[in-house]
Amino acid sequence: MRLYNTLTRSEEPFAPLRGQQVRMYTCGLTVYARGHIGNFRTFVCLDVLRRALKYLEGYDVRQVMNYTDVDDRTIVESQKAGQPLREYTDQYIAAYLEDAATLGLEIVEETPRATDEANLRAMTEMVQALEKNGHTYRSDGSIYFKISTLPQYGQLARLDHAGIKPGARIDSDKYDKENARDFVLWKATTPDEPTWDFGAGPGRPGWHIECSAMALRLLDGAPIDIHAGGVDLVFPHHENEIAQAEGATGEPFCRFWVHVEHLLMGEGEKMSKSVGNVFTVQDVLAKGVRASALRYVLLAVHYRKQLRFTWASLAQADEALTRVMDCLARLDAVTRAGAHDDLTAKVASARKGFAEMMAADLNTPGALGVMFELVRAVNAAIDAGQIGADDVTAIRDAFDGFDRVLGVISVRRADDAAPPVPVEGIEKCIDARKAARARRDFGEADRIRDELAERGIVLEDSAQGTRWKRK
Repeated sequence: MRLYNTLTRSEEPFAPLRGQQVRMYTCGLTVYARGHIGNFRTFVCLDVLRRALKYLEGYDVRQVMNYTDVDDRTIVESQKAGQPLREYTDQYIAAYLEDAATLGLEIVEETPRATDEANLRAMTEMVQALEKNGHTYRSDGSIYFKISTLPQYGQLARLDHAGIKPGARIDSDKYDKENARDFVLWKATTPDEPTWDFGAGPGRPGWHIECSAMALRLLDGAPIDIHAGGVDLVFPHHENEIAQAEGATGEPFCRFWVHVEHLLMGEGEKMSKSVGNVFTVQDVLAKGVRASALRYVLLAVHYRKQLRFTWASLAQADEALTRVMDCLARLDAVTRAGAHDDLTAKVASARKGFAEMMAADLNTPGALGVMFELVRAVNAAIDAGQIGADDVTAIRDAFDGFDRVLGVISVRRADDAAPPVPVEGIEKCIDARKAARARRDFGEADRIRDELAERGIVLEDSAQGTRWKRK
């Protein structure tokens, strides 16, 4: 597999440093509000990366995805809500888990919270190591990282050192792009803010120290194999993570940096809570969109290209998935034995082509193209009667392999298992329609079909009987 490494600005062959285990850290939500689909574009793309490493490359993946449950915003919003910080952030962690399950994200190995005691102690130890190595200073009760002490500072974001102002510092967790300043490691707190003291003095962690400490603690030290997140995290967050980890350990922090581009609204604006132009997963589903169509849209454009979100794209994704599911459903009618050399070759070629596309820096558009070429070939073979039971087994295995990586077919099946009308109700309607047709009451049969269509269920008749699908 080749991956684009933001650190080197080039594609490089990827293999884990230690045996067959990939140690990967991905930045999760800051849980002051429900995640939006811009966040989930990143999470879905990184889920595809995880799956490709596991199911195509054969690696054992150990992934850490954190929850930032203490920073400027979580504290402010919890105070506005009149809730303790942990209680306030609990609800948004639960919401993330619901949305992640809806979109078919695999469960990762570790999901630490910044406020877990083991992590706060690790952050304190990192601050103390940085102090010992001469990278810090104290002011007004806070501890700051002095960026002038680390010559490699700015390597990830390609900052111009001539523009770095010595002595300028900032307390805020976020600041402007390329406005490099000394940043806070351990922040002095006011009486109404949560405070901890594990050896660095009373206070709370700065945003950046959290991920550095948790990554090294949970992934067995530096260098880790992959660190990933949204492209907006390159600076200052990931740049500062590198500074902290390398300043504390004296070793390279991470070998590969993977960043997912923005999701844009139709007008070209980045989807952002601060701008207020956000849709959550639940907002999208409430408009009648299926989760499988949303997952498809979020992964269908290459992760390093900006994705423009439109409702039309969701409709197109739904149609594309319907073509796949209809093709797979047609295989049920194949009863003759045997296999056909031409189809066998096309299935083998599709498997190979899919793996090659995914190995080329996660080329999901190319991989989807390979999958739909096989859909066309299978439909043509069925139409021509040139398909047998052995072909069907090979075809199903191929699509199962595609879906282990893309995860869209399994989510569509979950969608279909929970239709807008209960399954038993659909089956009763099919039986009633069958009885109406048997007594030649075609008006009643049409009424039943039309009523189901209005409720989002389409009936399809064939020689094998009647089957239903979501509209």
